[in-house]
Amino acid sequence: MAKIKPFKAVRPTRDKVALVSSKSYETYPEDELIAKLAFNPFTFLHVVNPGYKYHKQDVTGEKRFKLVHNRYLEFKENEIFTEEQTPALYVYQKKSATHSFSGIIAGTSTEDYHNDVIKIHERTLKQRELMFENYLKNTGFNAEPVLLTYRENDVVNEIIEKYKSQRAEYEFTSSDKDLHLLWVINEQEDIDALINAFDKINTLYIADGHHRTTSSCILAKNLASENPNHTGNEDYNFFMSYLLSDNQVSIYEFNRFIKDLNGLTPDEFLIELDTYFRIENRGQELYKPKEKHHFSMYLKGEFYALYLRKSGYEFTDELSELDAEILFRTVLKPILGIDDIRDDSKIIYSQDKSDGLELKTKVDSGDFKVSFGMLPTTISELETIVDKGLVMPPKTTYIEPKLRSALTIYEIL
Repeated sequence: MAKIKPFKAVRPTRDKVALVSSKSYETYPEDELIAKLAFNPFTFLHVVNPGYKYHKQDVTGEKRFKLVHNRYLEFKENEIFTEEQTPALYVYQKKSATHSFSGIIAGTSTEDYHNDVIKIHERTLKQRELMFENYLKNTGFNAEPVLLTYRENDVVNEIIEKYKSQRAEYEFTSSDKDLHLLWVINEQEDIDALINAFDKINTLYIADGHHRTTSSCILAKNLASENPNHTGNEDYNFFMSYLLSDNQVSIYEFNRFIKDLNGLTPDEFLIELDTYFRIENRGQELYKPKEKHHFSMYLKGEFYALYLRKSGYEFTDELSELDAEILFRTVLKPILGIDDIRDDSKIIYSQDKSDGLELKTKVDSGDFKVSFGMLPTTISELETIVDKGLVMPPKTTYIEPKLRSALTIYEIL
């Protein structure tokens, strides 16, 4: 049963929220990042890029994390941030031209992660886990919620709609033309109803934020061992999440781009592919798959349609039916020699929300020899694979919504 917790969020004052909140630091091109830091004194990017104040962009490691903490304290001291007076939950809605997402921001339990109530769909890297754990320990806060999804619940829906009918605490449009709205749930009756509703939900699925989740759990375990008065109710036993029903999650595919053909000529490579696929040369005609187990490929200036020969491939479990896994088992590993698709420098990934022309342009640039596209994984496939205790290949899903930093901040320490 899923455990959620209201918390006293630290958040921007209403008049500054549009200036403070930001996308994830890593998503900004360098020129845009520099412009925001130069012309917006309120952006949260000043907190996560603390060296800018001293004209030093090369501050790294623990020294940088401590400076992040100091910049955060300055934002609080300058009353850019204010702290909720009583613990609350939050309704957050994000609207674009094509999608609308509405969910609950809450504290979620590290114990639920260890007890397999909160489930993963991909593996994490130990080095990144420890880096994030060190970041959280030094900064003392979490500014970007983990995206968790669950099977739709009527009680949760009703409370979300109740608050959406009221005036929002925040309502602003970001520069990417998305509308953001936030409501504070501080009525105890509604808080209790949500806690009880999630207590009846068996599983929460991590949609985005595996490393942040694992790092929060590592930190909680370490702090518990250092605290002789540990009770399990301390703030460090929870991490901030955005809980969104699975029927609202949008999933896009990742394209695969390969730098070499493992010593094969294009013609030799096509012959190798023929073992597993029926191949159609589409020439300059852009091809995008319309069915599972169909793949698009761009090679030497031409598009190809690849249709899996089911007589030559064995479906053994739900994971083996996943298109990203099929591509790995039939092409990437046996033909192209890519054993570790997480770390091999010969392969890169790019999310596909466009018309598919990226398959062509990256290869035509000369940086890659071949590219592959496929249909996006469905939320049903993700849930089934996770429920079976299986793990998806890396870069199988690009999941939206992507959440902004510093709309609500959860203080761990």
